[in-house]
Amino acid sequence: MGGCLHTPGYIDRAIHSYKDPLSKVIKMQSQRGASIEIKSLRVWLGQREVIRGISLSIPSNTVFTIMGPSGSGKSTLLRAINRILDIYPESRVEGSVYIDGVDIYSGRIDPSDVRKMIGMVFQIPNPIPNMSIYDNVALGPRINRIVRDKKELNELVKWALERAYLWDEVRDRLGKPAGELSGGQQQRLCIARALAMRPRAILMDEPTSNLDPVATAKIESLITELRKILTVVLVTHNPFQASRVSDYVAFIYDGRLIETGSASKIFTRPESELTEKYVTGRMVS
Repeated sequence: MGGCLHTPGYIDRAIHSYKDPLSKVIKMQSQRGASIEIKSLRVWLGQREVIRGISLSIPSNTVFTIMGPSGSGKSTLLRAINRILDIYPESRVEGSVYIDGVDIYSGRIDPSDVRKMIGMVFQIPNPIPNMSIYDNVALGPRINRIVRDKKELNELVKWALERAYLWDEVRDRLGKPAGELSGGQQQRLCIARALAMRPRAILMDEPTSNLDPVATAKIESLITELRKILTVVLVTHNPFQASRVSDYVAFIYDGRLIETGSASKIFTRPESELTEKYVTGRMVS
């Protein structure tokens, strides 16, 4: 891995030398997010049924939030959308998940292709700490040959960092280890890393739960901007966060879908008493 690292001077000269570094990347970047359809999904982890027959429609280019208390199955549902559950030998999935009309659980679909199209950001920031900021973003596109040459790679790295609201904070230290960044910066770096793969959708599993209020506000602002270029599926146990950033919300409890609809409806006119208790903070367990 050491041969892939760059010195700060090299990176700065390479990236800052372009008059219009984003033009090609913007042309390459699809502005249409993926639509996601979940039908009768059931998930077992070992003998325990975690997701119990959930069906959801997630429109493209929206922020769709899955909320519920801890242990309700939110993260498991999220991991079913891009088949990360496949890496857990004790998991079993029934039902279908359609990405733009294609069932990703059909036998002809390669799970690695799904994960390239549907990015993911986890609860705890997980950049490669000893790798440079630049290479954390560039590694995926480099391995998967997303760009044709070094110039396009530099353009893509800058584009992803700008989209993640991080470029201005790191532009002069791209060669520094990612582990030197603050927690909030590391999470935005992970978002930039996911964006650099040019996904159609991005899954976010409680991305602000370990961040301070200032860092949380930056991530929330970023989430609302990202829907312009892709679909965002967010998991949170915080109904206030869901109300701030969401277009649509699904409330799940004990592995079951209780209610789904527009954010305005869920937070002002919920149909389920259980939903109403949750969004008003009156749910005990």
